[in-house]
Amino acid sequence: MDLSPRRPLPRLLHPAAWWLWAGCMALAASRTTNPLLLLLLLGVVAVVVSERRVPGPWSRAFALFVMVGVVVIGFRVVLSAFLAGPGAGPVLFVTPQVALPDWLAGLRIGGPVTGDTLLAAVYEGLRLTVMLGCIGAANALVLPTRLLRVVPAALYEIGVAVVVTLTVLPMLVADTVRVREARLLRGRQSSAPRAAAEMALPVLAGALDRAVKLAAAMDSRGYGRTTAVARRTRWITTAAVAAGLCGVALGLYGVLDGGTPGVAGVPLLGWPMAVAGGALAVGSSLVAGRRIGRTVYRPDPWSAPEWAVLATGLVCAGAMLAASAAGVDLQGPTSPPQWPALPLLPAAGALVGLLAVVASPPLPGPVQARRARTSTPVAVAR
Repeated sequence: MDLSPRRPLPRLLHPAAWWLWAGCMALAASRTTNPLLLLLLLGVVAVVVSERRVPGPWSRAFALFVMVGVVVIGFRVVLSAFLAGPGAGPVLFVTPQVALPDWLAGLRIGGPVTGDTLLAAVYEGLRLTVMLGCIGAANALVLPTRLLRVVPAALYEIGVAVVVTLTVLPMLVADTVRVREARLLRGRQSSAPRAAAEMALPVLAGALDRAVKLAAAMDSRGYGRTTAVARRTRWITTAAVAAGLCGVALGLYGVLDGGTPGVAGVPLLGWPMAVAGGALAVGSSLVAGRRIGRTVYRPDPWSAPEWAVLATGLVCAGAMLAASAAGVDLQGPTSPPQWPALPLLPAAGALVGLLAVVASPPLPGPVQARRARTSTPVAVAR
């Protein structure tokens, strides 16, 4: 009898598990401006992406989102230098100031810029960069076509549009690299402004050709087919789904803001609003989904690895929320500027998120990945 422990079979993790894990990491990043914690979270996400990203053009999404975040940091610093009020620290330089009318009292454009103002802008931009990196990690860990499996039937048409949109930028990047390499093989420049203009035409032509083929393939598989439902029922369920999603958005805003008013110590725009909105959205989605008949070929299982990956993300977010509720200082020191401290509880929670590499099954080989990539859901009209 073989008593050796069985290794998990190679397969792709459920797409909802990776998105929920990335959402938990983004939630943890949203509660702090401590640069040490933010860099630790970004490093954890980078390690998980490097070990579990799916090969393909979309695997570069994490690096692309991080680069966008770096641009956001610079943009945030520039805006802070021109629009933020003077801080309490020493003045570093003075920008040209624009005189504003009296009815714009409290606002300024230009003037003295202090070091603590710029440092606070860097910390806030770094927080947004980490959150963008978490979104890019979800795109790198999940095949975009597999997202259609977890989209509710009521939002199926919107889900198709979102998935197609998510695939546009990575494919454009891949086409740009392919055209650039072809120009280099022909001995032509690819860095001059004129070369960029010449590469734009084949890149856009390839994107248009791919869009036409995708539309034809989707139409042949029954996308967009709906069953006959009364107009009144359709309007009611659509309004209920929209109201539920708005409730979830307001609830999450209350959770992230932390300063919204409440009743008896319970914030109105917090977890109660998020839970009520989620229940309304899920219930109305189940009712609205009756008008769309679809089948899924080889559905993704949700088993122990998915729960384990989700648990690592929840522990990370829970540790950050618990530290914030306990009064632990999670903000980067700006006045006076000093080296930030590393709280133990949030740091340990961030390191728990790294266990997603161990909890998730290994990636399948090329053949299995190709089969999983082609097994997309099919809508069938009833």
